[in-house]
Amino acid sequence: MDNGTQIPLWISESFPIIRIVLFCLIFVCAIIMIIAILFQSEDAGSTESVTGIKESYYAQNKGSSRDGKLKLITTIMAIVIFVCAILYFVTLIPFGGAESASSTALMSVLGA
Repeated sequence: MDNGTQIPLWISESFPIIRIVLFCLIFVCAIIMIIAILFQSEDAGSTESVTGIKESYYAQNKGSSRDGKLKLITTIMAIVIFVCAILYFVTLIPFGGAESASSTALMSVLGA
């Protein structure tokens, strides 16, 4: 760190592993979110707001349908990605912030 204090051993050993787990979780959630979005049908709810007429009983109970479940999965995955991204960058703080972490990540990818 900049002020001359040393990082405790448990932090220097566990935070890189936590970052790898968080990155993998973000990656998996992003793939699940993409698949859930691709399986959703086009939303007809936008025409309801223009006409003011409900289309059918099915349209009123979308929450329990397949599209409702896919929309819920999409929302949950977005929240998980957001929280994991925040936690990922918080784990960078003890090591000098994003500048040193990005160079460390680049060096690990390059194998140096």
